[in-house]
Amino acid sequence: MTTHISARPLSGRVAVVTGASSGIGEATAEHLAELGARVTVLARRADRLEQLVARIEKNGGEALALAADVTDAAAVRAAADRVAAEFGGADLLFNNAGVMLPAPVEELATDQWQHQIDLNITGLMHVIGAFTPQLVGAAGERGVADLINTSSIAAQNIFPNFAVYSATKAYVTHLSRHLRAELGAKNVRVSAIEPGIVGTELQSHVTDEGALAWLEGSKETMEWLTPEDVARTVGFVAGLPPRANLQQVTLMPTAQAA
Repeated sequence: MTTHISARPLSGRVAVVTGASSGIGEATAEHLAELGARVTVLARRADRLEQLVARIEKNGGEALALAADVTDAAAVRAAADRVAAEFGGADLLFNNAGVMLPAPVEELATDQWQHQIDLNITGLMHVIGAFTPQLVGAAGERGVADLINTSSIAAQNIFPNFAVYSATKAYVTHLSRHLRAELGAKNVRVSAIEPGIVGTELQSHVTDEGALAWLEGSKETMEWLTPEDVARTVGFVAGLPPRANLQQVTLMPTAQAA
């Protein structure tokens, strides 16, 4: 017996990707569109989003750009309303916006602490709050919806100077476990993706010398993951049969030990 596997397993689905103007979000939006989903891309940089939509449409996909800051609850709710109006609501949410600003706690970099909490936790919750009703509604109609949150291996492992960032990602992972238990009975699958080091813009925001030295040194001992590696993982998770939920996926560079 042979089994036919569709080249576009997400056809008919409506995806929302936050943090879509670069890196993991950008790559995932393109990949989900390749798999057949209609994709809404959400981030602050409107010009980058428009370029992304143009590439998706050139490749035969359908996409909508919505410039919004996820730390602005009203802007996120307005974006959710647009998705409902344009596409009938989302059934796949890749909650990916985030920032990494390591520093020794003794430096009292309180502005950086707050920025990471605002974006990685509060922004995450704004998006979940705005789109969960759409996910639940879609799952009721179609039998499945997906909420996929970007966490990090830092949620599990210990990295000096990364305490606040790591704590925000531990929040993401543990929240995802709880939401899976809460929403799974409603056919909404919840997953946390925990990548190791991925080459993205995150590293360009790092100013701490110790963290920069560690990151630079790691390039000499391992090949970092690419955003496309994570994108393919997200596509695989969303393409599983509705009965199957990968609740937590840790994706590491082959040579990264921790």
